[in-house]
Amino acid sequence: MELLQKTLASIKAADKEAIKKAWERMDNLSKPIGSLGKLEEIAVRMSGITGKIKNKINKKNTIIMAADNGVWEEGVSACPQELTAIITNNYTRGITGIGVLSDYAKADICVIDIGVKADFNNPNIINKKIAYGTKNMANGPAMTREETIKAIEVGIEAVDNLVKEGYDLFGTGEAGMCNTSTSAAVISVLSGMDSDIVCGKGSGLTEEGFSNKKAVIKRAIEINNPDKSDAIDVLSKVGGFDIAGLCGCFLGAAKNRVPIVIDGIIACAAALCAYRLSNDTKDFMFPSHLSAEPGAVYVMKELGLDPGLNMDMRLGEGTGCPLEFCIIEASLRVMNDMATYSEASIHNSEFFVDIREK
Repeated sequence: MELLQKTLASIKAADKEAIKKAWERMDNLSKPIGSLGKLEEIAVRMSGITGKIKNKINKKNTIIMAADNGVWEEGVSACPQELTAIITNNYTRGITGIGVLSDYAKADICVIDIGVKADFNNPNIINKKIAYGTKNMANGPAMTREETIKAIEVGIEAVDNLVKEGYDLFGTGEAGMCNTSTSAAVISVLSGMDSDIVCGKGSGLTEEGFSNKKAVIKRAIEINNPDKSDAIDVLSKVGGFDIAGLCGCFLGAAKNRVPIVIDGIIACAAALCAYRLSNDTKDFMFPSHLSAEPGAVYVMKELGLDPGLNMDMRLGEGTGCPLEFCIIEASLRVMNDMATYSEASIHNSEFFVDIREK
């Protein structure tokens, strides 16, 4: 609890003066103002994070939180629960979606077992297991409040440690059967929206299975009656270890003033929880893509963020993060290396005015 409290107390908003100076440079680059769209916004937001006009990424890492969920007992997933452990192990082999895309983007991954219902004999999986999966939220709270805070602090510590190793751009990934159910429940409670609206099919459910999933989520919310004004209470009652851990990653990134990318719906739920704990965390968040899961639209709206990509992606794992890493680095190249009007020998002439106004 002490780490969480200290982290929340240390989070400060983006540097407004740096943002102002960054826009001054961006608008003086040899292009029509605003012509590079979101690339301009990303580069300026990075200045607000670091306090510097020109920035460079040194090392990138997607943190993957792996955990099982007791609500699997309710048949809300078409996949066997054992698949969580198999996928978690495969992350370290470089053969999964996040593995091949991270390799392409020259990024690393950090795999954390925060609550998988299995044991690993794999030195590339960090053991931070809180329990062998959560309890079934359809029968009562998924976690205790203490377990939830512990999971959040696992995420904070993960970012703290990686920052010390020189990483300065982060992504968020996960593995866990039924975590689209827990994410939908968390988003439903925090948003006040009906769970049927924010619930998606997840992985391969039939229409009958989808109906059961929506009914189970609704029942879990009714039984637990989480307090929507308390993100930790919501997480503990209808969330999961993976969501709580990723929530900690977002808090840790804000604490360390480093950018962090939101992946799919599970990361969206975690980002929303972090935002409710400290509104300033949104200044450090960059959405990678708009998840095909319906709850993602609401989360982006509340955070005031606009994903640059809409590719009907719904794999999770953190697969959107390496793509966004490339976009962020491209935006920094624009800010750093593009010539200003004077450097490009474009002077205060009619042509200069026309370029900036069109």
